Amino acid sequence: MFPRPLTPLAAPNGAEPLGRALRRAPLGRARAGLGAPPLLLPSMLMFAVIVASSGLLLMIERGILAEMKPLPLHPSNREGAAWRGTVRRPGGLTLDAGDSDLQVRQDIRNRTLRAVCGQPGMPRDPWDLPVGQRRTLLRHILVSDRYHFLYCYVPKVACSNWKRVLKVLAGVLDSVDVRLKMDHRNDLVFLADLRPEEIRYRLQHYFKFLFVRDPLERLFSAYRNKFGEIREYQQRYGAEIVRRYRSGAGPSPAGDDVTFPEFLRYLVDEDPERMNEHWMPVYHLCQPCAVRYDFVGSYERLEADANQVLEWVRAPPHVRFPARQAWYRPASQESLHYHLCSAPRSLLQDLLPKYILDFSLFAYPLPNVTREACHQ
Repeated sequence: MFPRPLTPLAAPNGAEPLGRALRRAPLGRARAGLGAPPLLLPSMLMFAVIVASSGLLLMIERGILAEMKPLPLHPSNREGAAWRGTVRRPGGLTLDAGDSDLQVRQDIRNRTLRAVCGQPGMPRDPWDLPVGQRRTLLRHILVSDRYHFLYCYVPKVACSNWKRVLKVLAGVLDSVDVRLKMDHRNDLVFLADLRPEEIRYRLQHYFKFLFVRDPLERLFSAYRNKFGEIREYQQRYGAEIVRRYRSGAGPSPAGDDVTFPEFLRYLVDEDPERMNEHWMPVYHLCQPCAVRYDFVGSYERLEADANQVLEWVRAPPHVRFPARQAWYRPASQESLHYHLCSAPRSLLQDLLPKYILDFSLFAYPLPNVTREACHQ
C-alpha cells in the first residue's frame, strides 16, 4: 500500500478545498456569480499541486516552455526505504532493488499522489464519491479472486491485452496468443458486479494496480483508432463533431474525416465525468485518491512493468504479458508533436486543465509547443 498521506495542505486564501472544486465543476470552465466565493481556477490548482509535490509539477510545467530532460530526482534514503523494504508485495515480494528507474518513478508518483490526495475534500474511499463517479470507477476495476488482485483498466493503455491475461488466469483462454476478437465484458468480473461488503473486502486485501500513459499520446491514439478505423465511432461521435465544429458541414456528415483540432474542441466542451471512456481522464476512470493503488505501471515500459506485476501476483510462469503484434504501429512522437503544433495554442490552453491531474499525478511533462519547438 502507499505510505500514509502527508498532512493536508490548506487551500489558498479564499479558495475552496481542491477536491470539492474538482467534483463540483469542470476545471476548464470555472464560473462564479456575484458574491460567490472564488472557484479553484487552473492556476490555483497548479499552485496547490506544485507546493504539495515539492516542486515536481514546476519541473513538469516547464516542459511547455523548454525541452524536458530526464528528471534529476532521487528519493532520500529515508523515503526510499519505505518503498523498497517495508512495503511488502503479494507473496512477500518487494521491488527489485536494482531497478532504480522503477523505484524513482514510483517514488515520484507515490509522493505526488499522497500530497494531492491529502488535500481537504479529496475522496479517501469509493463511498466518498458521488454515485456517478463511483459507478464509473467500479465498472473499470477488474477482479481476479484466484490471484487476489484488482486491475483498473484504462482504454488505450493496453487494456485489451490485460483482459486477455485475466481470461488466461481464470482458465477461460488457453493462451494470451489466442487469435480471437476481444470480448470486453463476458468472462470478466468487475467490482461493480459485487455487493458492497465484497467490494470493501477486496479493496482492503487485494493487490491493486493500473497502467497509465502520456495523456496527449493517449488522446491521439484514441483519435487515430476511433475516427480512422471504427465505423461505429465515426457515426456516433464523428458526425456530431463535424456538425458542431465545421461550418457548412451539412446535416448528415459521414464523420470519417474528423480533424485533430475538431476532436480537441469537442473535448474542451465535454464534461470529463461524462466523456467516453477512451478519452475520459484517468483520474476520473480510476480515482487514485479514493483507491490506494499498490502499483502504477507505465505504457512506456509496458512489458517490463506488466511482467513485474505478474510476478508479484504469483501468476504461473507460462503466463506472460502479450508482445505487441508485428503489424501494430503506434503513433510516433513526431506525428503527435506535428498535430499539437498544428492546433491553435488557445485550444491546448483550454484542454490541458481537464487533464492536468493526469499530467501531475503520474509525472508526465506538459507539451512543448512554443514557436521555437514547433519550427524545429
